[in-house]
Amino acid sequence: MTQFPIEQDQTRTGLCYNKGVVIRNISQAKAELSALVEEVQKGNEVILAKAGKPVARLVAYRGPIGPRTPGSMAGRIWIAPDFDTLPDDVAAAFGMREPQS
Repeated sequence: MTQFPIEQDQTRTGLCYNKGVVIRNISQAKAELSALVEEVQKGNEVILAKAGKPVARLVAYRGPIGPRTPGSMAGRIWIAPDFDTLPDDVAAAFGMREPQS
């Protein structure tokens, strides 16, 4: 697990920052949820930790993704003709064919 250097915010006691990342324990986050939402609105990411280990991430809501357009990648990608064919050694490893001697 990567450890981040943590700096204390002088305006709000207990908020920890790391280059746009705010790290808070869940119990502290409950008490200061509105302050954490403000941080997210500023573009920072909030990491919620339990017993000092990260368990969740609070990020800005970007809205719904636009509808997908079928066929929009036509001509840009391709699937190999043998895509569904397993090599003999792999098929034998999964018991789908008898191993060749």
